[in-house]
Amino acid sequence: MQAPGPQIAVVQHEDACPLGLFAGWLRAAGADVAITRPYRGEPLPSLADIDGLIVLGGSVSATDDGRAPWLPAVRDLLSAAVAASRPTLGICLGHQLLAVACGGEVERNPSGKQMGALPIGLLSAAGADRLLGPLASGPPPVSIQWNDDIVVRLPPGAELLAATPDGVPQALRLGDAAWAVQFHPEVDAGVVTAWAEEHGPPTPAQLAALAAIADRAAATGATGRALASGFAVVAADRARTG
Repeated sequence: MQAPGPQIAVVQHEDACPLGLFAGWLRAAGADVAITRPYRGEPLPSLADIDGLIVLGGSVSATDDGRAPWLPAVRDLLSAAVAASRPTLGICLGHQLLAVACGGEVERNPSGKQMGALPIGLLSAAGADRLLGPLASGPPPVSIQWNDDIVVRLPPGAELLAATPDGVPQALRLGDAAWAVQFHPEVDAGVVTAWAEEHGPPTPAQLAALAAIADRAAATGATGRALASGFAVVAADRARTG
């Protein structure tokens, strides 16, 4: 009988920000995926029951507890996951929540919204990283950006793995098994188009960004698949070793 795959819990913050392409990639890599939606009143997962944790993006800010009253519990869960060396991946809002949970700081990006299909900006430290390392061995990876907030102060002990040319953190690791990425490796042009149209017709700048995302779909998809598959492997290692 085949051993069960790693149990990966996903925290989703709103209907418009789904697990997207990651769902198929994680399952293709052998993982069992369970999504919890605290905005619908669903309970957060227990670390004792899972081998990996993914926290997705959303339209709220990382400390917008009034609009999203479940965020304090998510930050506590992320802090506990880092302390327990439970494989963890925070994406966009999840990236910011992980940073705040562990002592970092998040603010509005003074340069304005990041959007489009943009280079990740891997740093030399990424080459030896077990999640991002495979991306460092090929062409410079790109991924989808669609965000307003950024990490402006790293948590103590965090290792910066990727950054924009002006120094905005794009990927970091805390401990040996918790990663956070500012970009969106999990979505495609369809999901982002819905974000752009949420408050009316997209602006010219947004239309240009959406066109770039559609044009670079193969490249952004390769980045996302590599991260999803790599995270499933890290979670499987945890499942085997306990």
